Amino acid sequence: MTIQPQAHILVVDDDPQIRDLLQEYLAENALRVSVALNGQEMSQILADEAIDLVILDLRLAGEDGMTIARTLRDQSAIPIVMLTGVRDEADRVMGLELGADDYLTKPFSPRELLARIRTVLRRTRSTALAQAQRREIRAYRFAEFELNLRTRRFKRRDGQHIDLTNGEFNLLAALLAAPERILTRDQLLDASRVHENEVYDRSIDVQVLRLRRKIESDPSRPQFIVTERGVGYIFKSPVEAVY
Repeated sequence: MTIQPQAHILVVDDDPQIRDLLQEYLAENALRVSVALNGQEMSQILADEAIDLVILDLRLAGEDGMTIARTLRDQSAIPIVMLTGVRDEADRVMGLELGADDYLTKPFSPRELLARIRTVLRRTRSTALAQAQRREIRAYRFAEFELNLRTRRFKRRDGQHIDLTNGEFNLLAALLAAPERILTRDQLLDASRVHENEVYDRSIDVQVLRLRRKIESDPSRPQFIVTERGVGYIFKSPVEAVY
């Protein structure tokens, strides 16, 4: 099975054996592959090429892979799959919080990496399509609140602004786009760009708890974001889409 002919993958790793292995293996699976050994080469390729996904080793010689990941995420929405050491749990968590889409620990199976690339690209394209379908919507309104999709501002009708993290904003936008519909944790994980591994699936519950504290009059008895036990959450309020 292939994702899409000639999807362009950029491998950033200072190990020539890994670069050569991935370049050969991914090319055999209908992917176009470019390689870089450091952040400077990565930037040059990104300036010249339309890259669909970056595979980034967080332990580049003489460079801070986390800084590279942060810069890449600040400048673009290109999906990132991180390569980390087995013991680098703190790096994995920090990378995911920065907005990386997935990770794999070394040593790894090229076949597993290919499967993760396919999953991330499918999810990214699905998200892009959903965004395109609702691109004419400027804001959502419910109760006394308004979520502006263009300015990414959340406020009360009286003008009081409420700060949201990127994950909280994306999660709330996903809920408001489907009021009165049960959304599973997997769907919400995709929408808020949180890693989908079961180790992290409770992070959706944490974000929901934080959102409830910001919008519910009594977070212990939510009226807006209601839990559907064993499934996910449902937004139980009329929502107005503003075009």
